[in-house]
Amino acid sequence: MITNEAVNQAIDYIMKNIGRELSVEEIAEHCHFSKFYFCRIFKAETGESIYSFIKRVKMEQSAFRLKVERKRTITDVGYEYGYSPSNYSTVFKQHHQVTPANFRRNICRKSLENPLFCQEDNKWETFAECNQKISIETLEDYYVIYERRIGNYHNLSQDWGMFLDKYQEYMTEETLLLERTFDDPSITDVDSCLYDICMSVDKECTLENTCIIQGGKFAVYHFKGFANEIYAAYQNMFNVWFPQSHYEIDERYGFEIYHSADCENMYMIMDLCIPIR
Repeated sequence: MITNEAVNQAIDYIMKNIGRELSVEEIAEHCHFSKFYFCRIFKAETGESIYSFIKRVKMEQSAFRLKVERKRTITDVGYEYGYSPSNYSTVFKQHHQVTPANFRRNICRKSLENPLFCQEDNKWETFAECNQKISIETLEDYYVIYERRIGNYHNLSQDWGMFLDKYQEYMTEETLLLERTFDDPSITDVDSCLYDICMSVDKECTLENTCIIQGGKFAVYHFKGFANEIYAAYQNMFNVWFPQSHYEIDERYGFEIYHSADCENMYMIMDLCIPIR
């Protein structure tokens, strides 16, 4: 768990500005620390240098855009993340061990392989089947307590147990449990995924680890099923629904809202909320 709020502020700043050139000096200044001191605490909390983190996120977020925005050229995607065509191809291949063109050609097939539950093989829904489960909604902002982790989504059940025990006194009948996931595990290494566990609270809550999850327009997939089926639901949105719909994923990050969860058999009713424009 990342417990240093300055590091969390730096991560938020990086994720919001990942499309432009970011320097270590800028990140440290944003958090009101010297460059050398902040570099040390960032690596201690995340296991990565600031530079390495920025480079990795650029490569993984740009790969996600190649996956879901198939009408855009590779050159255009590379430019969006600050790379010239030749430089983007070189850096992309160094990180993903494949060229951007081959990545885009093979990612749909790779997305069928569930990296979180290796025994599971996905099957694509038709667009009509997927569309029946999706509604377009305008969601409010959510003020939440959060804890941030870099790790494997497989650990979420254990993480949630500790989180709920820790913040039980803040729960009311109106409390919503939310989960903010920043990475697609078909692209990002499963042990390096960034995610926030969240609980809605009153804005008067004085805890340091609070933030606002931005609302707006979302495609909401109404999921009913077991934990090992959540990955497939997301991949159907990314590989089937978005390419055939007229919607695009915008620069905000998605999240899940839990409505019920049977922890014994891991059956869940939840909304998978993907921001759209």
